[in-house]
Amino acid sequence: MLSVAAFTEGRHAQALPTFGSERTGAPVTSFCRIDDVGIRAHEPITSPDAVIIQDPTLLHVAPVLVGTSPDTYVLINSSRPVEDLGVEPLVSDFRTGRVLTVPATELARQHIGRPLPGAPLLGAFSALTGLISLESVATAIRQRFAGALGEANVAAARAAYESVVQPGTRFADA
Repeated sequence: MLSVAAFTEGRHAQALPTFGSERTGAPVTSFCRIDDVGIRAHEPITSPDAVIIQDPTLLHVAPVLVGTSPDTYVLINSSRPVEDLGVEPLVSDFRTGRVLTVPATELARQHIGRPLPGAPLLGAFSALTGLISLESVATAIRQRFAGALGEANVAAARAAYESVVQPGTRFADA
């Protein structure tokens, strides 16, 4: 949906999910490139500008931050602040405002009725990075999910967006 949101804004985008012989619940990596010019590369991204982590337990068992820099945006699905996740050594070099937690699963449960954090994470990503607009995210969600389910996902994305832009947002003090 991130690539669809970028297309909505007239940008070029490429989504590259990677699947192998993973079992249910195994870590899965997906890549999305967004640019103002055509994209010709198709290899995995090794130096990401942003990382979205749906499962914060991966921070301790998988190298999810490999290739990042102090300028990389890191969005973590958690109701706990970064300081409580035990990842400060991993993000201590990141610039202030680049590492954020958002309670995406809780927002999904509240608005969608299921623990599916995708739409809230996209809303939070929009607010954190400014790379895509919330309205483009909403358009992409509505294209994927029709009717009440689409509107519930849009509401979850909006709630996550608002949780980022309101004062009191939990940023790492890096």
